[in-house]
Amino acid sequence: MKWFIEVFIMTFILSIVFSYISTNGVSNLSLIPAILILVTVILVGIIFDIIGVAVTVADEHEFHAKATKKVKGSKDSIKLIRNAPRVANICADVIGDICGVLSGAISALIAVKITNQFGLNFDVQFLLSALVSALTVGGKALGKTVANNNSTRIVHAVGRVFNKFSRKNKKS
Repeated sequence: MKWFIEVFIMTFILSIVFSYISTNGVSNLSLIPAILILVTVILVGIIFDIIGVAVTVADEHEFHAKATKKVKGSKDSIKLIRNAPRVANICADVIGDICGVLSGAISALIAVKITNQFGLNFDVQFLLSALVSALTVGGKALGKTVANNNSTRIVHAVGRVFNKFSRKNKKS
């Protein structure tokens, strides 16, 4: 129950922040920058889905040898793997789902921009929604294969990022 409450609150806050920034930002932009933001949101969703899958399939034992050799990010990678259900939930579900909702909202704003800018008489939203869905689902399908085949490299890369920002490193 505690995890549910934490995830609920985190998702709620992140959704408000990301939705506000992206939709208000996109509504004030011209068409090309708005499309670039849409593509970025889709890519962020795919990347975090890849991380979520990689953490669940990575082998912790590979990082123990690296940790004994003091390879940066190895201990953080072990922590990620040991917390794989939570990490996968945050990456694939929380961030991934927020990106999915945002991409839908952004695509609706872009559809209005396209319709107004080019004076179209038909609803572009259906085509744009289908394109966004296909890119998201197709990208995540491809990403799962990448995550399965490269889980060690992906988890270690995320571990190195966490290592750079850890409090221990800032003290020394």
